[in-house]
Amino acid sequence: MRTPGRITYVGHATVLAELGGIRILTDPLLRRRLAHVRRRVPLPEDAELMPVDAIVISHAHADHLDLDTLKRVARGRLVIAPRGCGRIIRRAQPADVIELDAGDRFAVGTVEVEAFPALHDGRRHPLGRHIEALSFLLDRLYFAGDTDLFDGMGALAGRVDVALLPIWGWGPRLPAGHLNPQSAARAVALIEPAVAVPIHWGTMRSIGAGRHAESRAPAAAFADAVASLGVAARAQILAPGEAMRLPPLVAAAGS
Repeated sequence: MRTPGRITYVGHATVLAELGGIRILTDPLLRRRLAHVRRRVPLPEDAELMPVDAIVISHAHADHLDLDTLKRVARGRLVIAPRGCGRIIRRAQPADVIELDAGDRFAVGTVEVEAFPALHDGRRHPLGRHIEALSFLLDRLYFAGDTDLFDGMGALAGRVDVALLPIWGWGPRLPAGHLNPQSAARAVALIEPAVAVPIHWGTMRSIGAGRHAESRAPAAAFADAVASLGVAARAQILAPGEAMRLPPLVAAAGS
């Protein structure tokens, strides 16, 4: 049985996971502005999140693989990402880049990182070469990255204690390849975690987007949708910057 850990919802898809003494940062986006999209909540100092043992990247979109941020936090660190992302990431001078395909596994200290599929266009640019989008199981903590709903999520049932699920975006509409509060709740029913934490909401807002892009409304709608399904899981809302203690995570290999 692992020592209880903690997760901090930094904002957007950035989460600091502390698991049995191992610190893993997901999809770091730590800047006030990305093109026409602006951060609407306080930006933490890099030093508040460091040091980390590894950084996990779910796909190559600029809001998930932000080279400006990686140049600050990934230098000399291990980065795990989908195959095809390494050429970009190496510009940040990490200690190493581990490129995975769905089904691959890699150990970060005592934490096993397992790559799972995600239903999302993972290319860097709309006309760029194909790069797969991934989600990750960090022992029994599931980080979905960016994904739409798909039946294969059911393969995670029985393996997840806490699920980090994207529920929104930053613009006036949510394009294909993303979860909204209702479809994210259906993902909870498939994955069957004990706790579901909504991410990818309340942080960034583009020009023309309504206030809902930064309000608590998407997270509240997700919690209501989970409750309405009558599943055993409970939704735990963390505002950007908030943290929660994790239940003891049982190592996937069965320690």
